[in-house]
Amino acid sequence: MTTISLGYLGTALHAGCASAVARVLDAHEVEVDFVDSDESELPGMLEEGAIDLLVSAWLPRDAHLVQYGMRVLGTLYRPFYCWASFETVSSLSGLSAGEIDVAITSRSDQKQMEVLIGQTDALAGVTVEICDEEALYAAVHAARDAGRKALVFLAQPHALFNDEAFRTIDDPNLPGEMEGCMLVRESVAACADQDMLDELSEMTLGNKVMSAMDHAIQVDGMDPEEAAEAWQRGRLVAR
Repeated sequence: MTTISLGYLGTALHAGCASAVARVLDAHEVEVDFVDSDESELPGMLEEGAIDLLVSAWLPRDAHLVQYGMRVLGTLYRPFYCWASFETVSSLSGLSAGEIDVAITSRSDQKQMEVLIGQTDALAGVTVEICDEEALYAAVHAARDAGRKALVFLAQPHALFNDEAFRTIDDPNLPGEMEGCMLVRESVAACADQDMLDELSEMTLGNKVMSAMDHAIQVDGMDPEEAAEAWQRGRLVAR
């Protein structure tokens, strides 16, 4: 096998992850064709066979994608949805009414956040700020700079978590960790080099590296390949 179509969702986080995986493929002399997609397009692209290797699916949330002739390969990191803040808040149950000025999230997570707000008395009537995914980092820092106490609903890993002062907040209403896995097409795996598949199945990035790559791309202006190279050379975070 000389070429693999490497699919990923068109965000900085997933682009960085795909570029890191591509470095393994390159080492096995496999040419990589990058294929970006949005979430709504992804099932159709998999069904058409346009993607040989998907980086990455969040299981069990994305388990339905396996039906398109794919199989799970390895676990790169462990994403989870959470509340987080620069404020010192240990849990939602410990919040007092009026303690938080604004709740911020991206458009893709808006409905989920609004349901959770409805379950938390201390957040009743709180101002809600919705922004595009790529604007979330700036929106949170703008609120912080303005002295507004912000609560953020998002998935970890994220560029915001590259700052150790940005911490998750306990909420028993949220599910636990998922697995950020690759999905490889069965027909491609059948003829791929087994050593390459073994190396991919053992590859681990972790949430800390993923957040750092997201920050390098979103905030520092690196392109995904530069961020992946920085990780591989140990210049991004301790591996």
